[in-house]
Order: sequence, then C-alpha cells, then structure tokens
Amino acid sequence: MSHVETETAGQPECWRRAAEVAADRAAALPATGERIAVVGCGTSYYMAQAYAALREESGQGESDAYAASEFPFGRTYDRVVALTRSGTTTEVLGLLSRLRDSTTRTVAVTADPMTPVMDAADEVVVLDFADERSVVQTRFATTALTLFRAHLGLHTDRAVRDAETALADPLPEGLLESTQFSFLGRGWTVGIANEAALKMKEASLSWTESYPAMEYRHGPISIATAGTATWMFGAAPEGLAEQVRATGARWVESGLDPLADLVRVQRLAIARAAVRGLDPDLPRHLTRSVVLDGTAGA
Repeated sequence: MSHVETETAGQPECWRRAAEVAADRAAALPATGERIAVVGCGTSYYMAQAYAALREESGQGESDAYAASEFPFGRTYDRVVALTRSGTTTEVLGLLSRLRDSTTRTVAVTADPMTPVMDAADEVVVLDFADERSVVQTRFATTALTLFRAHLGLHTDRAVRDAETALADPLPEGLLESTQFSFLGRGWTVGIANEAALKMKEASLSWTESYPAMEYRHGPISIATAGTATWMFGAAPEGLAEQVRATGARWVESGLDPLADLVRVQRLAIARAAVRGLDPDLPRHLTRSVVLDGTAGA
C-alpha cells in the first residue's frame, strides 16, 4: 500500500482531532470581525480559497485568499494566515519575513514543528498528526480546512461520517476510463474543485480542469462529450446536470459533505495512478516541498 493510500484512509480520525485543536487554539486563529488574508502554495492555496470563502459567507469578516507569491503588500490586514505543510515553503517564509515588522499579526498552520516557520510567524498551529510521507497532499489539506471550519462553528460530526462513507463506498462506475475531468464548485467549494483537479493531475497525470459552476456554461462545457466526466461539489445550479448529460458526458455528484466528496476524488486519483502504472507518492517533476534559491519549501 502506498503512503498516500494510508494517509487518505486516516482522514476521519484526523478531522476529529482537528476539531479538538480548533477549540484548544482558538485564540491563535482569526477573531470574528478581523480582516484577514489566507495564503498558501499549491494545495494549500486552494484550501486557503475555501476557508476565505467560508469565513466571509458566514459573516465572520472580510477574507481574501492569495497564492503566497502574489500577496498584495499594499493592502492592510489585521491578520495573515499561512498554510504550509512542510514549514519550509520559500514563498510563505518570505512573506512572513516581510510582515515581521508590520502591525499585521501572522499565524501559520503546519504539520512539522521542527521547521523554520515556527520562528517566522507570530503564532503557529501544529497539525503533526496529519503530516504525510507522500509528496501528494491529502490528509493535511483536509485536516487544515477542518480546523478552520471548526473554528468558524461550521464543522459537524456529519462531515466525519461522510468521510467514512467516501472511503467505504465503491467509486462511481466508468471514471477509471474517462478521458477528461471538469470539477465544479460554488462559493467555498470552488477551492475544493480546484484542489480536486490538482490532485488528479499530480497523482494520475489526468487531464483535468476546474471552474465555478455557473462559469462552466460560458465556454468550458464545449469540452464535455462521451468519455468525459463533470464532477460537482455541493448543490449544482438548476439545469446544469441535464445540460451536461445532454452532451453525452458523465455527471457526478453526491449528497456527501463537499470535503468528504473530495476524499472520493483522492481515491479516484490513486486508482487511476495504479491503472496507469504510476507511483502516486512520487509524481513526476514534484518534490514534497518547494525550496527556491537555496532558501528555506508546500
């Protein structure tokens, strides 16, 4: 069994523990009303998108999300939240360093307490129980988002139960043979859709795209045809499922919590990697952490 298979299977228990950490470390996380930015790279950036949207949708404060390399230093925030599994990501450490002498408070969420991020941020929340050996992120990303959902008062036991269902139930038929995947979301699940597309690319070299669901009609649906799949996270816009099915493409949705539905995509990525003879722990051209110019990597 690959590392990523073991790590994917361990997510329900990680989510339970993340909810406990959210209660224990509530003071380190953004308070209601603060204006915040959430940053990360790769998978962490997409979890940042989901968290920022959830926080703002729930009325708990203005929340923006940026790739760490694209942070707008001309804007003023009460707090910057940085996600970095490894604690060594160059862009994240550089951003935190530049904010060190500002009035903006910083908090990092990481899996490794023995890394430079521990000294780079004002506060650090460590999810070491969700660390991973695989290059491909699964449980750290979803556990970090669970931490944030719990802090916002939006995490429920149902999400954990749905994750267990996502791990136990068979995957939808026909997806191993699909030639292309489009992942769609609305609101906070746009970040989930982006992460789903990235996971399939990394682990199985699949042709994937991701869009806000309402935007899918504005051009991208032209790629849908027999042999492709369109996967919706959460409730679909009225009529979209019928429109996609009319193209001959496979439509995929479920009643699971969207974060648990992401677990199904992780399983699909692993399964497609196996069919293609790929090692999902070691995607080509990738390393577990991105370190640039000899500086202290995602």
